[in-house]
Amino acid sequence: MQPACPAKNSIIQQDYPHYIKYMGSKSKLMDFVIEGINEIHTGGAVCDLFAGSASLAGAIGNQVPVHANDIQHYSSVIAQAYLMAWKSKDCPASTELIERASDIVANNQKALGLTVSYTEARSLEAFNAIEKQQQALIDYTFRHPWHLFTKTYSGTWWSAEQCLWIDALRQVAENYKYLPVYPVILSSLMYAMAYTSQGTGHYAQYRDAKTQSSMRDILLYRKRELVPYFKRKYDEVFGSLASRKPTLSHRVTALDYAQCLTTIRGGTVYADPPYCFVHYSRFYHAIETLILYDYPGIQVRGGRVVKGRYRDNRHQSPFCISTQVALAFEILFEGVKKAEAGLVLSYSNTGMITVEEVGEIAARIFNRRSVKLLTIDHQHMTLGRQKDRHRDVEECLVLIKK
Repeated sequence: MQPACPAKNSIIQQDYPHYIKYMGSKSKLMDFVIEGINEIHTGGAVCDLFAGSASLAGAIGNQVPVHANDIQHYSSVIAQAYLMAWKSKDCPASTELIERASDIVANNQKALGLTVSYTEARSLEAFNAIEKQQQALIDYTFRHPWHLFTKTYSGTWWSAEQCLWIDALRQVAENYKYLPVYPVILSSLMYAMAYTSQGTGHYAQYRDAKTQSSMRDILLYRKRELVPYFKRKYDEVFGSLASRKPTLSHRVTALDYAQCLTTIRGGTVYADPPYCFVHYSRFYHAIETLILYDYPGIQVRGGRVVKGRYRDNRHQSPFCISTQVALAFEILFEGVKKAEAGLVLSYSNTGMITVEEVGEIAARIFNRRSVKLLTIDHQHMTLGRQKDRHRDVEECLVLIKK
């Protein structure tokens, strides 16, 4: 049986590069999401209200104007890499970026007297001694600029050497801040960080080596070089960039969802708010710090630095707080209504409130509009290393036409 042809002018999924491992990513559900958007979209921009890893921008950004929004700044950078990057004569090759970073790393290694090698970590005791030696850099007084990751994360998610490379590549990237390839450089660095981190792709808490087994697993990541991952992703994306500016009028913002809704008129809103009680700022604070590079305060609890080394005053979403989630949906629906936009809302049967409750709030606010529900069974990626790394859920789309 031949697959059905898409309707004329309907949006279809296009191939796009992936930059970060992301909990709850809709990349494996993109066809389902786009099916819902096609039912609602009648023209104008598609506003991805909680863009996250910006997968929707990557999947449809060459067909329709996209407004990618998320309160986290790393999301804006990835969205810009999908929507606004292009190849100009001033764009550097990966070898140029790496050579400049290599000089910085060499100078900083010499200044720090850093000669740590994991090849000597043959026992659990020796391995943890090396980890402690690197973590001592957290209390070191640096005399050179661009040392944020080396001072904040050495011996935690990354080795000190990996942190030196993160700092150096971030420093080099800043030289290209006003070129269209800038977000590709930063997004490729986020990719390299995700695949060299000793965590699971997020940064909630780093692991300690308490057994020979955990030591061997962490060592696999400690020995990974950051540069090959950065180069592979940058070359992949850079090679596919067009040599002319994007022709669609895209927009990227880093606003609270309610504020963002006050800036749009018409079109279609795609909303994929957090489903559960854990805040995304807990899992992705390190890449938020990479983008802002603002030397933030580190969260303290009970007089001690929290092991996750989270940014102080990180964002707390009302969709993750049981006493606020219903009101958050009311604000969302009211904002879409005032914007005179259509809505495609992703939620699941594992959310903070039930899909039925969401539907009741929607029906009350959109009293004269039809509210339709689409469902699909799905395995949600938790990014854990335990037996529940994937969790069976029923994914739902709430569709509300203009």
